[in-house]
Amino acid sequence: MDHHLKANPDSPLSGGGGSNSSGVGGSSSSSITSSPSSVGNTPQSPSRYEAQKRRDWNTFGQYLRNHRPPLSLAQCSGAHVLEFLRYLDQFGKTKVHASACPFFGHPTPPAPCPCPLRQAWGSLDALVGRLRAAYEENGGSPESNPFAARAVRLYLREVREHQARARGVSYEKKKRKKPQPQLLLQHPGDSSGGGFRQPPPGPPPATGC
Repeated sequence: MDHHLKANPDSPLSGGGGSNSSGVGGSSSSSITSSPSSVGNTPQSPSRYEAQKRRDWNTFGQYLRNHRPPLSLAQCSGAHVLEFLRYLDQFGKTKVHASACPFFGHPTPPAPCPCPLRQAWGSLDALVGRLRAAYEENGGSPESNPFAARAVRLYLREVREHQARARGVSYEKKKRKKPQPQLLLQHPGDSSGGGFRQPPPGPPPATGC
């Protein structure tokens, strides 16, 4: 399906812009949306996250308009979100080895291979999070949010697990070590510093005359 979607060079999916081999459609002579400074004379420019969320939302909106047949936001479902995410794969920069590739599961391949480039799981996961928030900020109901659909969550999990195996990397979050509790009671005869000290013994009882 050819949607003729123009890329936004500032999108993180393009690796920071400037490359015509990745991103949402590669480089383009014109950006999908105007820069924040041209929208209005606002006293404070939006944060980097907000600006990126706006660009992603405009990109998805253009994707829906260029869809065959065109789709309105109300018609968009989780299936259309999956179609959009798979469409972005052709602009990816992450090498994902096929199971038959000799470098399958190798985190640092010693030589090039013909395996395809894909969007990294982390980029897709962050993109879905921004679009999920933008959908509700633009009047969408949380109950009908297509970016929160179960099919989208399962797809992201499948991409994460597949890329972890193919690339030989782990996406598991590192568990923080719980701080060891301080020992407050110090045993008698322990000369180490710190902790609660036992009071010294009292004076011996007085003996009678």
